[in-house]
Amino acid sequence: MERDARAAGAVVGSAVGDALGAPFEFGPEGAFGARFPRAGGGGEMCGGGGWDPGEATDDTQMAVLVADSLLERGTLDLPDLFARFRRWSAADPKDIGLQTEAVLTSGDPWDLAAALHFQTHTRAAGNGALMRAAPAAVHFAGHGRAASLDAARRIAALTHGDRAAWEGSAILHDLVRVALDGGDPVAPAVVADALAQVAEPFRERWSAVLAPDWHPSLATEFNGAVWPCLGSALWAVRTTGSYEDAVRAAIDLGGDTDTVAAVTGTLAGAVHGLGAVPPRWTEPLHVPMPGWPGRVLRLADLVDLAARLTGTAAPRPPGAAGP
Repeated sequence: MERDARAAGAVVGSAVGDALGAPFEFGPEGAFGARFPRAGGGGEMCGGGGWDPGEATDDTQMAVLVADSLLERGTLDLPDLFARFRRWSAADPKDIGLQTEAVLTSGDPWDLAAALHFQTHTRAAGNGALMRAAPAAVHFAGHGRAASLDAARRIAALTHGDRAAWEGSAILHDLVRVALDGGDPVAPAVVADALAQVAEPFRERWSAVLAPDWHPSLATEFNGAVWPCLGSALWAVRTTGSYEDAVRAAIDLGGDTDTVAAVTGTLAGAVHGLGAVPPRWTEPLHVPMPGWPGRVLRLADLVDLAARLTGTAAPRPPGAAGP
C-alpha cells in the first residue's frame, strides 16, 4: 500500500470515526452494535444528539485548524495555531471540551494559558489533544522521530497543561509514523519502543494502559481522559482486522465515543489505508468550520489536506482552501 493512502486513511479515518461516534457520545456500552448489529449493514451515519448525519465535531474541526496552520505558515507556528483555535472557539461551535474552552477563553497569552489553567485546576489530562493529532502526526512523520515527538508535545501543550496529555500525543504521533512506513503500530515491540520515548515520570502509567493484555474494562478513569482513550484505540486496532471493525469496537465502548473513535480511526486508517474506509461513511462526511462562515470540508478536501501535509500535492496559495 502506498504511503499516500495510509496518510489519507489517518486524516479521513479520524474524521469518519468522529462523525460516527458523535450521536452515541455519553451513551451506554454496546449502543452502536445494538442499533447496527451487522457490519456492512448501512445506515450507521445516522446523526442524532444535535449532529446531522455525517457531521464531524470539534475533534475534526480543531484537527483541520492544525492542518491549516501547518500548511499556510509552512512551519509549526504556535501563536498562529492558538489564534485559530481562539477564533474557532469564539464562533460558538456546537461542542467544545470544557478544559479546552476554559483555556481558549481565558484571555491569557498563548504560551501561558494552558499552564495557568493547570495550576488552578490540577486536572488537565483530557483527550482533547489526541483528538486533533492526525494532521500533525501525518505531517511530521516525514520530518523524523525527534521532530514528530517535539511537535506532538508542543501542540498538546497549547490547551493541556498536564504533561501526561503531551506524552499521549507523542505516543500517537510515533505509532502513526510507524504505520505510515508500513509497520505494525500495535505490535508489542513497537509500542514498547514508543513508550521508551515517554518522559520517565509518566512511563509507568502509560505502559499499563498500552500493555498487550490491557482491556478497556480495566480503565480507572472515564475514557474522556487521555490514558484510557489512547489505550482503547490501541485495543480496538489490536483486536480487529479492519478499519470498520476497529471503529465499531471503539464506539461500542460507550462514553466519549466521538473522540475514542476519532483516535481509533487515526490509527486504523494509517494501518488499513483510505481504501478501507467504507464509502457509505465517507460520502455523507462533512466538516463545518465555525469562525469561517460557509466553509465545509468533505472527503476530497480532507484527502487533499493529507496529500499536502505529506508534501505529495502542490502547495496552494495562502488562504486558497482555508481561513
